[in-house]
Amino acid sequence: MPNTLPDHPVLWFDEVGAADVARVGGKNASLGEMIRSLSAAGVAVPPGFATTAAAFRDYVAANGIGPRLAERLEAFHAGRASLAETGAAIRRLFLDGQFPEATARAIADAYRRLGERVGTPEPAVAVRSSATAEDLPTASFAGQQETFLNVVGARALLEACRHCFASLYTDRAISYRELQGFAHEKVALSVGVQVMVRADRGAAGIMFTLDTESGFPGVVVISANWGLGEPIVQGAVNPDRYLVFKPPLADPAKTPILDKRCGEKRVKMVLAEGGSARTATVETTARERNRFVLDDAEILTLARWGVAIERHYGRPMDIEWAKDGVTGALAIVQARPETVHSARSGATLKTWRLKGKGRVLLRGAAVGEAIASGPARLVRDPAASEDFPEGAVLVAEATDPDWVPLMKKAAAIVTDQGGATSHAAIVSRELGLPAVVGTGAATTTLADGEIVTVSCAEGDEGRVYQGAIPFEATELDLGAIPRTRTALMLNIATPASALRAWRLPAKGVGLARMEFIISAVVRAHPMALLHFDTLTDRSAKAEIARLARGWPDKAAYFVSTLARGVARIAAPFHPKPVIVRLSDFKSNEYAHLVGGAAFEPEEENPMLGLRGAARYYSARYREGFALECRAMRMAREEIGLDNIILMVPFCRTPAEADRVLALMAEEGLRRGEGGLQIYMMCEIPSNVILAEEFAKRFDGFSIGSNDLTQLVLGVDRDSAELRGLFDERDPAVKAMIADVIRRAHKAGVKVGLCGEAPSNHPDFAAFLVDCGIDSISLNPDGFVAAAQAVAEAEARQGGGAGAAASLQSP
Repeated sequence: MPNTLPDHPVLWFDEVGAADVARVGGKNASLGEMIRSLSAAGVAVPPGFATTAAAFRDYVAANGIGPRLAERLEAFHAGRASLAETGAAIRRLFLDGQFPEATARAIADAYRRLGERVGTPEPAVAVRSSATAEDLPTASFAGQQETFLNVVGARALLEACRHCFASLYTDRAISYRELQGFAHEKVALSVGVQVMVRADRGAAGIMFTLDTESGFPGVVVISANWGLGEPIVQGAVNPDRYLVFKPPLADPAKTPILDKRCGEKRVKMVLAEGGSARTATVETTARERNRFVLDDAEILTLARWGVAIERHYGRPMDIEWAKDGVTGALAIVQARPETVHSARSGATLKTWRLKGKGRVLLRGAAVGEAIASGPARLVRDPAASEDFPEGAVLVAEATDPDWVPLMKKAAAIVTDQGGATSHAAIVSRELGLPAVVGTGAATTTLADGEIVTVSCAEGDEGRVYQGAIPFEATELDLGAIPRTRTALMLNIATPASALRAWRLPAKGVGLARMEFIISAVVRAHPMALLHFDTLTDRSAKAEIARLARGWPDKAAYFVSTLARGVARIAAPFHPKPVIVRLSDFKSNEYAHLVGGAAFEPEEENPMLGLRGAARYYSARYREGFALECRAMRMAREEIGLDNIILMVPFCRTPAEADRVLALMAEEGLRRGEGGLQIYMMCEIPSNVILAEEFAKRFDGFSIGSNDLTQLVLGVDRDSAELRGLFDERDPAVKAMIADVIRRAHKAGVKVGLCGEAPSNHPDFAAFLVDCGIDSISLNPDGFVAAAQAVAEAEARQGGGAGAAASLQSP
């Protein structure tokens, strides 16, 4: 119900709620709603009050602003005045005005009473603008009006309120309302006055209650920087980034942090000396740059608050938080609806793919999943928007709301600074543009007019390529994917690809390759981390030191990073099974990891050498395997992804299986305990011939068609000369596959297939169905074609899709 209080110039936050947007604007209505409804849940929101829309309109009327404002806007629409001229003239009308006596007295009295509440005669307050068309479910209006911090004293407060009124007509606010179709004269401004959180001495950031790139709703994404939060929004820093999985948050024994990335954080914003409301941007110290802003307990507290706020509002939220550097307390200072993914339909999935290759010029954080090509246009001043060509790639150090008119003309955006919650990222998502932010050197690397391709379709790392590379976009109707009895699962290579595939109606992940996570995310050889002091390669030591900054020791870096990488794959599919294959690098591949050359042998045939199970108990790698086991325990037990199934690759004999299983049990991964299942890759002829013996030791088999084909046919799968002979559909290979499916089922063990063949050849998927396979794991881009082939094969068998288990919801 709307607040029924009379139109007093001031209302306390605990007197207003979500229904009072027309009275106190979206921002202040949300603050009041949280104080009234979420304080009992532990969500901390600093107290304060708001001037009302009625007070704004009284100010407009008392100073005769209305008719003159209408004249200025009419001249702008007629083309007789520029945006800059119009905005400056309207703001001057407000700045030259005076508050009606009743309004000024009400604001000063509320400020005095706020001081009494907090026990300070003249408390420092944050003064924020809150428009009545702001923080709406369909339009965020983020950053359009002004905020003033550390305001002290009634006189300074009134002056800040006057400037907030004027900021309803910043150039960017006028432009944004024009874009969104809001009538200027119908929008009023409320001013929120809130006890100051001393984030200038602590930290601040932004929190989203979904993944900002894929729209996956099961996570909370937190950005964090030292000092005030404005540099994150401005894109002036690459902040820390934390990703938290929501379901285990209710269990205090779990620490469901899926990702922790220590950002560069080269600058922070603090209050200028002298106690004024002015701010200054200063460089951070080396210690601040090399440590995380928040500890795990603080990350989890914020995430729990985010979930509580989302649950209360019933929709994904965009939240600002702050940490007081004096008291150490966390607080929520804003909450608004997330406006990008919430507005999208979940019935379709659009995917983008490069159709060629090119030279990578820049790398940064990917925003969105699209691809675009065009001429690079370097811009230092957003006032240059009139000369900016439609469809060019905007290249800038960073953006703020003044850049929005220019951004609307761009095909893509590339910035030097910023993270996933920077202004450039937020607006790019809203406009549906691909953006690569935080590249560090876009404005010095790209030449003005140079043709480039901006790709955000290759994971969470965005890339800028030289030249125009062909690409294609495909839109899938998820409702049209057929239902099948056979469980269709996914092969997932990286954590980012898992988040992007969460909408596909898969029954889980049939193959997550640990070595891909190690090479792409961890990057360092585990033995080099354990024996760092023995390394003689200086460049490797420097790179390892850089990778492991912020961690208590280098082993902890490996364990935590690997555990969280695996957890990020498992989370989008929870509670469905996610089969994680333990590392299956060959010695030559391990040598390419940072520091790896010192710990790997030179083998004549690494494909048949020290790989898979044999490596785990080898003296060369036993310590490294222990770290892998620790990581898997962390992912399952601490983070809470108990849907993870572990799989042993390249296990040559039953005796070797016994040895590896005993080793895993020593490291706390005992089959059956805590529901742990352990599978085996079936990829060696001995696995088929002795299937009954292996079935006594494992909970399931997953056929690796690539290696099995190689070893059945005696064909090097990497040989270009023998490419014509390598075919998973060869009768000998198919005979082995059919045999092991029969043997496994007879022994009561589940069996699936996770090779490339079903993704590449839908007819091969049909063959597997005819053999009675339990599951088929597919590459995401081959999922639809294989699902159709499987459904047709099942229909031929007589079961039909009508008898199938539904695959319609992930």
